[in-house]
Amino acid sequence: MVHATPLSVSLLALPETTTGTLYSLHEVLAAAGVAWHALTSEGGGEALMTPRIVSRDGRSFLSPCGPLIVPQAQLSDIAHSDIVVVSDLQLSSHATLHGRWPEEIAWCRQQYEGDALLCSVCTGSILFAAAGLLDGLEATSHWAARDLIKCHFPRVKLLPDRVLVVTGEDGRIITSGGASSWQDLALYLISRCCGAEEAVRIAKIFLLKEHAEGQLPYTAMRRVPNHGDAVVARCQAWLADHYDEPHPVACMVRHSGLHQRTFKRRFLIATGYSPMAYVQTLRIEEAKQLLETTNLTIDEIAGQVGYEDGAFFRRLFKRTTGLTPARYRQRFQSIGKRRNFGLDAAREQEALQS
Repeated sequence: MVHATPLSVSLLALPETTTGTLYSLHEVLAAAGVAWHALTSEGGGEALMTPRIVSRDGRSFLSPCGPLIVPQAQLSDIAHSDIVVVSDLQLSSHATLHGRWPEEIAWCRQQYEGDALLCSVCTGSILFAAAGLLDGLEATSHWAARDLIKCHFPRVKLLPDRVLVVTGEDGRIITSGGASSWQDLALYLISRCCGAEEAVRIAKIFLLKEHAEGQLPYTAMRRVPNHGDAVVARCQAWLADHYDEPHPVACMVRHSGLHQRTFKRRFLIATGYSPMAYVQTLRIEEAKQLLETTNLTIDEIAGQVGYEDGAFFRRLFKRTTGLTPARYRQRFQSIGKRRNFGLDAAREQEALQS
């Protein structure tokens, strides 16, 4: 449904907010309705959205990554917003979240009760979780925040592989994944509120893209530092050099000196993985590195990480990353090879296939 214009958009800045997403959203949303007409000389055009950066007290402050955030209003200035966006927050995995952001949480609840769309990018969804707005609902966040959210907010139905999740009453809570998913959110909001044609225009102007493949291709293995179980740590160290050997779980059980059931229980408690899941995840991580940095064939890579059956490896890799090994190589090896930005697209593609 296309709404009346212009729509008021409050970009909520917290002390933990980083600048990249915040200012990118401000520029792109402000361009809706006007940028295309200006660039194509079609004439006319009116702003469809009026974004403002708002904070608790409206004062400028340094973001955690360094640059200055300059709010345009304070919470008390904004009685109603059509759209509220909380962008990514820089939080450690051991962050204390209880009692954090009381004023911002109360304000977001007020906006939601006033029929605003509540949106988050990346770890911004943690604010909504802390407000209880995601209890019993599906949501997403950055894949690396999975453990933090599950620990503090177990009632949230977290979908860490998804890039965009629309939920809540009348679909008025929209959460998006990693930091660059602000592009997906911006295009979704413009399409939903201003029309699909305008969303396509904005995508063309800013070269925006949707991450239709989800977050799986970007995830990395989660490791628990200093878990305190010396036996499990010794087995992990052994596996790091022998992950390609046959029957690695049985070998770790022997190295541990524990009964099989006891070993599996302690391994899961210490690492968060079952022994077999840990082995498979480690092997896939090694395969990713080989795909990114070498020209070995897929079957050769499968053999190097411990899989004699190349077809099984391909299925496991696709299930784990969301991409086939060949597509993963094409996606990420090209990034490392783009040292000469003078290469045209055809020569880059030729280099990838050689």
